[in-house]
Amino acid sequence: MSEIFLLFAGGVGAAKFIEGLVKVVDPESLKIVVNTGDDIELFGLKICPDLDIITYTLANLIDKEKGWGFIDETFNCLSILKKYYDIGWFNAGDKDLATHIYRTELFRQNYSKDDITKKICKKLGVKAELIPMCNEPVETYIKTPNGTINFEEYYIKYQCKPEVLGIEFKGIEKAKSIDRVLEYIKIAKKIIICPSNPIVSIGTILQVEDMKEALIKVKDKVHAISPIIEGATIKGPADKLMRCLGLDVSCVGVAKYYQNFLGHFIIDNKDCKLKPEIENLGIKTYCFNTLMVNLKKKKRLAQFIINIK
Repeated sequence: MSEIFLLFAGGVGAAKFIEGLVKVVDPESLKIVVNTGDDIELFGLKICPDLDIITYTLANLIDKEKGWGFIDETFNCLSILKKYYDIGWFNAGDKDLATHIYRTELFRQNYSKDDITKKICKKLGVKAELIPMCNEPVETYIKTPNGTINFEEYYIKYQCKPEVLGIEFKGIEKAKSIDRVLEYIKIAKKIIICPSNPIVSIGTILQVEDMKEALIKVKDKVHAISPIIEGATIKGPADKLMRCLGLDVSCVGVAKYYQNFLGHFIIDNKDCKLKPEIENLGIKTYCFNTLMVNLKKKKRLAQFIINIK
Protein backbone atom coordinates (compact mmCIF):
# COMPACT_ATOMS: atom_id res chain seq x y z
CA MET A 1 0.00 0.00 0.00
CA SER A 2 1.27 3.51 -0.86
CA GLU A 3 1.72 5.96 2.00
CA ILE A 4 -1.45 7.21 3.62
CA PHE A 5 -2.35 10.18 5.77
CA LEU A 6 -5.06 9.69 8.37
CA LEU A 7 -7.07 12.74 9.43
CA PHE A 8 -9.52 13.31 12.28
CA ALA A 9 -11.97 15.98 11.22
CA GLY A 10 -15.15 17.87 11.94
CA GLY A 11 -16.73 21.05 10.64
CA VAL A 12 -15.56 24.14 8.81
CA GLY A 13 -12.03 24.34 10.28
CA ALA A 14 -11.24 20.84 9.08
CA ALA A 15 -12.78 21.50 5.67
CA LYS A 16 -10.56 24.56 5.16
CA PHE A 17 -7.43 22.61 6.04
CA ILE A 18 -8.42 19.65 3.85
CA GLU A 19 -9.06 22.00 0.91
CA GLY A 20 -5.40 22.97 1.10
CA LEU A 21 -4.13 19.46 1.82
CA VAL A 22 -5.61 17.95 -1.36
CA LYS A 23 -3.54 20.48 -3.32
CA VAL A 24 -0.24 19.20 -1.89
CA VAL A 25 -0.82 15.42 -1.60
CA ASP A 26 -2.72 12.87 -3.67
CA PRO A 27 -6.36 12.96 -2.48
CA GLU A 28 -6.47 9.17 -2.72
CA SER A 29 -3.82 8.99 0.03
CA LEU A 30 -6.20 10.65 2.50
CA LYS A 31 -8.29 8.66 4.95
CA ILE A 32 -10.54 11.07 6.84
CA VAL A 33 -12.36 10.02 10.01
CA VAL A 34 -15.25 12.45 10.43
CA ASN A 35 -17.20 13.37 13.55
CA THR A 36 -20.81 12.17 13.45
CA GLY A 37 -21.72 13.35 16.95
CA ASP A 38 -23.44 16.38 15.37
CA ASP A 39 -25.86 14.15 13.46
CA ILE A 40 -29.52 14.97 13.85
CA GLU A 41 -32.89 13.87 12.42
CA LEU A 42 -35.14 16.66 11.13
CA PHE A 43 -38.09 16.61 8.71
CA GLY A 44 -37.86 12.81 8.97
CA LEU A 45 -34.41 12.97 7.35
CA LYS A 46 -31.01 11.76 8.58
CA ILE A 47 -28.63 14.72 8.55
CA CYS A 48 -24.84 14.43 9.04
CA PRO A 49 -23.54 18.02 9.04
CA ASP A 50 -19.80 17.35 9.38
CA LEU A 51 -19.76 14.53 6.84
CA ASP A 52 -21.58 16.77 4.39
CA ILE A 53 -19.27 19.77 4.89
CA ILE A 54 -16.18 17.64 4.25
CA THR A 55 -17.81 15.80 1.33
CA TYR A 56 -18.99 18.96 -0.42
CA THR A 57 -15.58 20.57 0.09
CA LEU A 58 -13.76 17.63 -1.52
CA ALA A 59 -16.31 17.55 -4.34
CA ASN A 60 -15.68 21.30 -4.92
CA LEU A 61 -19.38 21.98 -4.36
CA ILE A 62 -19.23 23.83 -1.03
CA ASP A 63 -20.49 27.36 -0.56
CA LYS A 64 -17.16 28.80 0.59
CA GLU A 65 -18.68 32.04 1.83
CA LYS A 66 -20.96 30.26 4.30
CA GLY A 67 -18.64 27.30 4.87
CA TRP A 68 -21.47 24.78 4.51
CA GLY A 69 -24.07 23.66 1.98
CA PHE A 70 -23.90 23.76 -1.80
CA ILE A 71 -22.75 26.71 -3.85
CA ASP A 72 -25.54 28.49 -5.79
CA GLU A 73 -28.14 26.99 -3.46
CA THR A 74 -31.88 27.69 -3.44
CA PHE A 75 -34.28 27.22 -0.52
CA ASN A 76 -37.66 26.61 -2.16
CA CYS A 77 -38.36 23.30 -0.44
CA LEU A 78 -37.33 24.67 2.95
CA SER A 79 -39.75 27.59 2.63
CA ILE A 80 -42.63 25.11 2.46
CA LEU A 81 -41.18 22.73 5.06
CA LYS A 82 -41.16 25.60 7.54
CA LYS A 83 -44.92 25.93 7.06
CA TYR A 84 -45.32 22.29 8.10
CA TYR A 85 -42.67 22.02 10.81
CA ASP A 86 -41.82 24.26 13.73
CA ILE A 87 -38.12 24.14 12.87
CA GLY A 88 -37.58 27.65 11.58
CA TRP A 89 -33.97 27.75 12.79
CA PHE A 90 -32.57 25.03 10.51
CA ASN A 91 -31.42 26.00 7.01
CA ALA A 92 -31.04 23.30 4.38
CA GLY A 93 -31.02 24.15 0.71
CA ASP A 94 -32.70 22.19 -2.06
CA LYS A 95 -29.49 20.45 -3.19
CA ASP A 96 -28.51 19.71 0.41
CA LEU A 97 -31.93 18.16 1.08
CA ALA A 98 -31.33 15.81 -1.84
CA THR A 99 -28.32 14.39 0.02
CA HIS A 100 -30.39 13.94 3.19
CA ILE A 101 -33.19 12.22 1.25
CA TYR A 102 -30.74 9.84 -0.43
CA ARG A 103 -29.00 9.06 2.87
CA THR A 104 -32.30 8.44 4.64
CA GLU A 105 -33.50 6.09 1.90
CA LEU A 106 -30.27 4.08 2.17
CA PHE A 107 -30.68 3.84 5.95
CA ARG A 108 -34.16 2.43 5.34
CA GLN A 109 -32.55 -0.18 3.11
CA ASN A 110 -30.33 -1.14 6.10
CA TYR A 111 -27.05 0.21 4.72
CA SER A 112 -24.57 1.25 7.41
CA LYS A 113 -23.46 4.86 7.81
CA ASP A 114 -20.04 3.81 6.53
CA ASP A 115 -21.48 2.23 3.37
CA ILE A 116 -23.78 5.20 2.80
CA THR A 117 -20.84 7.61 3.09
CA LYS A 118 -18.93 5.58 0.48
CA LYS A 119 -21.90 5.73 -1.90
CA ILE A 120 -22.38 9.49 -1.52
CA CYS A 121 -18.68 10.16 -2.02
CA LYS A 122 -18.58 7.99 -5.13
CA LYS A 123 -21.63 9.74 -6.60
CA LEU A 124 -20.05 13.16 -6.00
CA GLY A 125 -16.61 12.19 -7.31
CA VAL A 126 -14.71 12.43 -4.01
CA LYS A 127 -11.36 10.62 -4.27
CA ALA A 128 -10.34 10.76 -0.60
CA GLU A 129 -11.81 8.11 1.69
CA LEU A 130 -14.28 9.55 4.19
CA ILE A 131 -15.14 7.36 7.16
CA PRO A 132 -17.74 8.16 9.82
CA MET A 133 -16.33 7.85 13.35
CA CYS A 134 -18.73 4.96 13.95
CA ASN A 135 -21.84 3.35 12.48
CA GLU A 136 -23.83 3.71 15.67
CA PRO A 137 -26.01 6.82 16.24
CA VAL A 138 -24.48 9.46 18.52
CA GLU A 139 -26.01 12.87 19.25
CA THR A 140 -24.44 15.76 21.14
CA TYR A 141 -26.52 17.70 23.66
CA ILE A 142 -25.63 20.91 25.47
CA LYS A 143 -26.92 21.58 28.98
CA THR A 144 -27.85 25.26 29.43
CA PRO A 145 -29.66 27.26 32.14
CA ASN A 146 -32.83 26.92 30.05
CA GLY A 147 -32.60 23.17 29.52
CA THR A 148 -30.75 20.60 27.43
CA ILE A 149 -30.74 21.09 23.66
CA ASN A 150 -29.26 19.36 20.64
CA PHE A 151 -25.89 20.83 19.63
CA GLU A 152 -27.17 21.85 16.18
CA GLU A 153 -29.97 23.81 17.81
CA TYR A 154 -27.51 25.38 20.26
CA TYR A 155 -25.17 26.27 17.40
CA ILE A 156 -27.67 27.54 14.82
CA LYS A 157 -30.83 28.65 16.65
CA TYR A 158 -29.19 30.07 19.76
CA GLN A 159 -25.89 31.03 18.04
CA CYS A 160 -23.85 29.54 20.91
CA LYS A 161 -24.99 32.32 23.26
CA PRO A 162 -26.33 30.35 26.29
CA GLU A 163 -23.95 29.41 29.08
CA VAL A 164 -22.72 25.81 28.82
CA LEU A 165 -23.37 23.82 32.00
CA GLY A 166 -22.56 20.40 30.59
CA ILE A 167 -22.05 18.29 27.46
CA GLU A 168 -23.65 14.92 26.78
CA PHE A 169 -22.90 12.50 23.95
CA LYS A 170 -25.99 10.30 23.77
CA GLY A 171 -25.19 6.85 22.43
CA ILE A 172 -21.39 7.19 22.70
CA GLU A 173 -21.12 4.20 25.04
CA LYS A 174 -22.28 1.96 22.15
CA ALA A 175 -20.04 3.56 19.52
CA LYS A 176 -17.47 1.17 18.07
CA SER A 177 -14.47 1.98 15.90
CA ILE A 178 -14.69 0.88 12.28
CA ASP A 179 -12.04 -1.82 11.90
CA ARG A 180 -10.05 -0.29 9.08
CA VAL A 181 -9.65 2.97 11.02
CA LEU A 182 -7.70 1.11 13.71
CA GLU A 183 -5.59 -0.44 10.96
CA TYR A 184 -4.99 2.97 9.35
CA ILE A 185 -3.82 4.30 12.72
CA LYS A 186 -1.14 1.61 12.72
CA ILE A 187 0.09 2.05 9.14
CA ALA A 188 -0.45 5.77 8.37
CA LYS A 189 2.64 7.83 7.64
CA LYS A 190 1.11 10.73 9.56
CA ILE A 191 -2.01 11.21 11.65
CA ILE A 192 -3.36 14.76 11.57
CA ILE A 193 -5.89 16.16 14.03
CA CYS A 194 -7.54 18.98 12.08
CA PRO A 195 -8.19 22.43 13.61
CA SER A 196 -11.69 21.43 14.65
CA ASN A 197 -13.57 21.98 17.89
CA PRO A 198 -11.53 19.85 20.33
CA ILE A 199 -14.55 18.99 22.50
CA VAL A 200 -17.52 18.28 20.21
CA SER A 201 -15.70 17.38 16.98
CA ILE A 202 -12.42 15.70 17.85
CA GLY A 203 -13.39 14.89 21.44
CA THR A 204 -16.40 12.91 20.26
CA ILE A 205 -14.26 10.79 17.93
CA LEU A 206 -11.80 10.15 20.77
CA GLN A 207 -14.59 8.69 22.90
CA VAL A 208 -15.37 5.99 20.34
CA GLU A 209 -14.28 2.59 21.66
CA ASP A 210 -10.53 1.83 21.22
CA MET A 211 -9.81 5.10 19.37
CA LYS A 212 -7.77 6.99 21.95
CA GLU A 213 -5.91 3.86 23.05
CA ALA A 214 -4.86 3.19 19.45
CA LEU A 215 -3.55 6.75 19.07
CA ILE A 216 -1.53 6.57 22.29
CA LYS A 217 0.43 3.65 20.82
CA VAL A 218 1.56 5.75 17.83
CA LYS A 219 1.95 9.10 19.60
CA ASP A 220 5.11 10.08 17.71
CA LYS A 221 3.26 10.36 14.40
CA VAL A 222 0.19 12.22 15.69
CA HIS A 223 0.12 15.90 14.66
CA ALA A 224 -2.53 18.46 15.62
CA ILE A 225 -3.30 22.04 14.63
CA SER A 226 -4.61 24.34 17.34
CA PRO A 227 -8.07 25.79 16.60
CA ILE A 228 -7.44 28.46 19.25
CA ILE A 229 -5.45 31.61 18.42
CA GLU A 230 -4.66 34.18 21.13
CA GLY A 231 -7.27 32.70 23.43
CA ALA A 232 -10.11 32.87 20.91
CA THR A 233 -11.87 30.54 18.51
CA ILE A 234 -12.04 31.29 14.80
CA LYS A 235 -15.61 30.00 14.65
CA GLY A 236 -17.98 28.19 16.98
CA PRO A 237 -18.26 27.63 20.75
CA ALA A 238 -15.01 25.80 21.52
CA ASP A 239 -14.14 28.45 24.14
CA LYS A 240 -17.36 27.92 26.12
CA LEU A 241 -17.07 24.15 25.89
CA MET A 242 -13.45 24.17 27.03
CA ARG A 243 -14.30 26.37 30.02
CA CYS A 244 -17.11 23.98 30.93
CA LEU A 245 -14.54 21.18 31.16
CA GLY A 246 -12.16 23.32 33.20
CA LEU A 247 -9.66 23.81 30.36
CA ASP A 248 -7.76 27.01 29.72
CA VAL A 249 -9.02 28.61 26.49
CA SER A 250 -5.68 28.67 24.72
CA CYS A 251 -3.48 26.48 22.58
CA VAL A 252 -2.02 25.24 25.88
CA GLY A 253 -5.48 24.09 26.97
CA VAL A 254 -5.91 22.20 23.70
CA ALA A 255 -2.46 20.63 24.09
CA LYS A 256 -3.33 19.42 27.59
CA TYR A 257 -6.60 17.94 26.30
CA TYR A 258 -4.67 16.01 23.61
CA GLN A 259 -1.55 15.38 25.71
CA ASN A 260 -1.81 11.60 26.12
CA PHE A 261 -1.63 10.87 22.39
CA LEU A 262 -0.13 13.99 20.80
CA GLY A 263 3.43 13.99 19.50
CA HIS A 264 3.50 17.21 17.44
CA PHE A 265 1.49 20.42 17.79
CA ILE A 266 1.24 23.36 15.39
CA ILE A 267 0.25 26.65 17.01
CA ASP A 268 -0.19 30.08 15.46
CA ASN A 269 2.76 32.48 15.27
CA LYS A 270 0.82 34.84 17.56
CA ASP A 271 0.98 32.21 20.31
CA CYS A 272 4.65 31.37 19.90
CA LYS A 273 5.42 32.69 23.39
CA LEU A 274 3.46 29.69 24.72
CA LYS A 275 5.64 27.17 22.87
CA PRO A 276 7.91 26.38 25.88
CA GLU A 277 4.88 25.68 28.08
CA ILE A 278 3.53 23.15 25.57
CA GLU A 279 6.92 21.55 25.02
CA ASN A 280 7.13 21.02 28.80
CA LEU A 281 4.20 18.64 28.30
CA GLY A 282 6.44 16.46 26.12
CA ILE A 283 4.93 17.66 22.84
CA LYS A 284 7.09 18.92 19.94
CA THR A 285 5.69 22.34 19.09
CA TYR A 286 5.93 24.45 15.93
CA CYS A 287 4.84 28.02 15.18
CA PHE A 288 3.22 28.85 11.85
CA ASN A 289 0.49 31.02 10.36
CA THR A 290 -2.57 28.84 11.00
CA LEU A 291 -5.23 31.38 10.01
CA MET A 292 -6.51 29.96 6.71
CA VAL A 293 -7.97 33.06 5.05
CA ASN A 294 -7.32 31.96 1.47
CA LEU A 295 -6.27 28.93 -0.55
CA LYS A 296 -2.60 29.92 -0.59
CA LYS A 297 -2.47 29.97 3.22
CA LYS A 298 -4.38 26.67 3.41
CA LYS A 299 -1.82 25.05 1.10
CA ARG A 300 1.13 26.51 3.00
CA LEU A 301 -0.16 25.16 6.32
CA ALA A 302 -0.80 21.75 4.77
CA GLN A 303 2.66 21.63 3.21
CA PHE A 304 4.28 22.69 6.48
CA ILE A 305 2.68 19.78 8.31
CA ILE A 306 3.51 17.28 5.59
CA ASN A 307 7.17 18.38 5.73
CA ILE A 308 7.52 17.86 9.50
CA LYS A 309 9.93 14.99 10.12
